[in-house]
Amino acid sequence: MTPRLNNPHGLGTGPIKAMVALEGSLSKCSLDHGLLELVKLRASQINGCAFCIHMHSTWLRSSGESEMRLYMLNAWRESSLYTPRERAALAWTDALTLLAETGAPDEDYALVKAEFSEEEQVDLTIAIGAINVWNRLQVGFRAAHPVDKAAA
Repeated sequence: MTPRLNNPHGLGTGPIKAMVALEGSLSKCSLDHGLLELVKLRASQINGCAFCIHMHSTWLRSSGESEMRLYMLNAWRESSLYTPRERAALAWTDALTLLAETGAPDEDYALVKAEFSEEEQVDLTIAIGAINVWNRLQVGFRAAHPVDKAAA
């Protein structure tokens, strides 16, 4: 895969700075950082963003997330490894990432409403929107993920 732009982050300084500021704000919200990283990884899986999959799985592993939960994330609906709160967040992630297909179903929103305060619902929804923007930037410009020599 050949990158389409060498440094898209350096070219869109105003919007990129706004996205970085948004990420900074989300890092200070009341949602658990590990949960946000699971959501980011899941959206990145759906969108096929190798750059973001690498980044978020690396962070989760370094933070103590189990390998099995990372492996099973693509099949989270069939796995018992996720809490009801995580399952609600993942359902909402799937629904909003695939919005054109799902229309954000009431069933998925009911799960989110049962597990998250109204403020948390907004923060979660914005986090899902943000990772989808990052995925589109990376996939659209064909950003390559780092390759560890041991993994190659």
